[in-house]
Amino acid sequence: MDKKDGLTKNFEDTRTHLKAVAYKMLGSAGEAEDAVQEAWIRLNHSESEKIENLNGWLTTVVARVCLDMLRSRKSRREEALDQDDSKMQIQDPENLEAKFLIADSVGPALLVVLDHLTPSERIAFVLHDLFEVPFEDIAPIIDRTEEATRQLASRARRRIRGVSHSQQDIERQQEVVAAFLAASREGNFEALLRVLHPDAVLRADETAIKVAEMNKARGAPQFKKEIKGAAGVANTLKGKASEARLALINGVPGLTWVPGGKPVVAFCFSVEDEKISAIDIVMDKDKLTNIEIEIIEAGE
Repeated sequence: MDKKDGLTKNFEDTRTHLKAVAYKMLGSAGEAEDAVQEAWIRLNHSESEKIENLNGWLTTVVARVCLDMLRSRKSRREEALDQDDSKMQIQDPENLEAKFLIADSVGPALLVVLDHLTPSERIAFVLHDLFEVPFEDIAPIIDRTEEATRQLASRARRRIRGVSHSQQDIERQQEVVAAFLAASREGNFEALLRVLHPDAVLRADETAIKVAEMNKARGAPQFKKEIKGAAGVANTLKGKASEARLALINGVPGLTWVPGGKPVVAFCFSVEDEKISAIDIVMDKDKLTNIEIEIIEAGE
């Protein structure tokens, strides 16, 4: 009984850390809770007395569980939807663990980008860059060599480079986004190409795709899960931004649409070398709940 109590206490001591790890990998508090619970089950079926570093062992197990969940999610072509996140924050605002997860989690704008990494890229990046786990320890989790794991993290890092910015970067990015908005409003294809990276990608969530399709007759741009190349992105958004407004999306310049004065969509921009490399369109209500949108351009 004493041994069991000790194991339970040690697990509870690391539970909040494990939730933060899982949340950063999955982007869903509900799925993160499931991953941590699975780690507890596996711990109870292990020879726990032989585990020298419980924190490291549990982190590895949670990472493996998250990897399986990400692969399963990818195979079903489903995005992470967490119907409980907003309810948790509204119904239990004093929950300290919930506050820790929110404060310590990757920002929603970054989570949007992480959703488009491969499962292995996401695991390698999160464990190494956010939790300082050595590549040699990550490699067995994703079944890659240490060098291949290092390359995966590097590739992921390049894809999210535009998320963190200095004030100077933010000011320049705002200029780039404003130029994109002006060109889109004017329907100026050539001007759009000038601000887009040749390999630019436009991604939309399922809600945005469905809403756009429903409003096709009204001239709404027709989104897809992913549109690659500057020409494709420019053609999709050319002449389609008359109602869009410049905004700060979690502190990063982007666009929004505010019918009735309430933002209903977030256009999250990634800018590299003063060129737009990616635009992620977020219209899912649950994700928007966790995105801070500050409009910086008044409507006409």
